[in-house]
Amino acid sequence: MARYVGTVSRGIRAPIVREGDDIVSFVVDAVTKASQDEEWGFKVRDKDVICITEAIVGRAQGNYATVEDIAADVKAKTGGGTVGVVFPILSRNRFAICLRGIAKGVKKIVLQLSYPSDEVGNQLVEQEDVDALGLNPFSDILSLEEYREKFGFKTHRFTGVDYVAYYENLIKETGADVEIIFGNDPRAVLKKTDVAIAADIHTAPRTKRMLKEAGASIVLGLDDILSAPVNGSGFNKDYGLLGSNKATEDRVKLFPRDAFGIVESIQKRMLEQFGKHVEVMIYGDGGFKDPVCGIWEFADPVVSPFYTEGLVGVPNELKIKYLADNDFKGLSGSELDKAISKAIAQKQGSLVGNMASQGTTPRQLTDLIGSLSDLTSGSGDKGTPIVYIQGYFDNYATE
Repeated sequence: MARYVGTVSRGIRAPIVREGDDIVSFVVDAVTKASQDEEWGFKVRDKDVICITEAIVGRAQGNYATVEDIAADVKAKTGGGTVGVVFPILSRNRFAICLRGIAKGVKKIVLQLSYPSDEVGNQLVEQEDVDALGLNPFSDILSLEEYREKFGFKTHRFTGVDYVAYYENLIKETGADVEIIFGNDPRAVLKKTDVAIAADIHTAPRTKRMLKEAGASIVLGLDDILSAPVNGSGFNKDYGLLGSNKATEDRVKLFPRDAFGIVESIQKRMLEQFGKHVEVMIYGDGGFKDPVCGIWEFADPVVSPFYTEGLVGVPNELKIKYLADNDFKGLSGSELDKAISKAIAQKQGSLVGNMASQGTTPRQLTDLIGSLSDLTSGSGDKGTPIVYIQGYFDNYATE
């Protein structure tokens, strides 16, 4: 084995992106300067991957919308009367401003919260408390009064926020009336109104289907709100409000749109500048779950909305420990290294169903690389909105 370094993931520091910035030049310049750094520099290689957080792409595009824009779209599409908002996640960053906009566009919101946790694992109450009370979250629907009587005033273990009170007050501040119910059957909201917005993310198709089949007259998802410009606002024809983030108290930044040209242009510029063919992707939340708090860090509709062609597909890998413990269990040292390297080098076709590939997690490459990038860049003050990954497509047989 002549090589001792495998995959390397680097956070690339960059200036703050502003609306209207040339994001292609911004990324290429940042990577170029990082590669030339006297202490931390690196050599650009074929099959390297440049990963760009969606936040700076949406910001450069100026893909913003205000509370008033959201309100106008909601009113136009729902009629502005009593509207159910079903299964929102508990998040000041991801949903609060969206909720404010929805509330400003209607007379009353019937807010249905799932329990004991939201879709992405934020706990409203403890599962043990639900069990102790003999409640069945799949069938038992609670009013706000019943919820308070049974659970009291619960705050999120990390943010310290009582999201029930927070969302209730937020709606009231807009001038809309509010009624809150708790339950995991979306059809419960139809006892209050036949107009509903499915505010969940990944489970929204099921929620919308159930509501429609149960007789709702109007059913929208967050992806249906701001799917087109409103009074010159930003928009996203594919995801609407899904993937949006709080920008200010009355403005959201939407998920990037129409950015295949961006990743392809960066790829072309890198080839022209370095003579190397790199892959490029834009990433949002990584698809992983925290083992301590149970939160599934995936509030975006997809991990990567835009990427170059070389990132299509899934890994096709052999499990080294399986080979060592089974096929080559009688070998050791350099003989074992050579045998495993040869087996990897000679693998052909899909390994799906092959015992030697079990446990290799055949997820989409963009989901895996996006999760690695999200963990590398973080979500706070690291200042590394670009992640540069090397050696991801190499294996034990690569020299």
